[in-house]
Amino acid sequence: MAGTQREITFRFLAEPGDVNFGGQVHGGAVMKWIDQAGYACSVGWAGLYCVTAYVGGIQFERPIRIGQLVEVRAQIVLTGKTSMHVAVNVSARDPAASQTERTTHCLMVFVALDADRHPTTVPKFEPVTAEEHELSNYAQEMMKMREGIEIARRKFLQKLS
Repeated sequence: MAGTQREITFRFLAEPGDVNFGGQVHGGAVMKWIDQAGYACSVGWAGLYCVTAYVGGIQFERPIRIGQLVEVRAQIVLTGKTSMHVAVNVSARDPAASQTERTTHCLMVFVALDADRHPTTVPKFEPVTAEEHELSNYAQEMMKMREGIEIARRKFLQKLS
């Protein structure tokens, strides 16, 4: 039911196929996991097909090693008319340990599409917990900052045209 699934968590082991030349999990693999969790979260909230519109501020804080238990948590933190802001945190730990460490964080924006692939209305997100209120405020701050980034991006790209 749309508007009820606020978050999703993926858990799996980092596999040898995810390794980069330095022997750690490849950043591209982490970005794929982030996009998959963000997509599943946004579709769960909207109840519709969604597309990634923006991924910002990806911070690779520490490496993930092969064999670690990886947790990718995506949660709705803000909605617009057709868009959903999703905070994604990636953490990892040794499977025998109990303490996880955050390895990566980012904020994403997804847009819900109707059957004709046009943007369509999503259920409004109302923060309930203190964490949700804090994340919603964070998403609003990042949205304001993105406006300035977008102005600079357009200005730069015009010079290339």
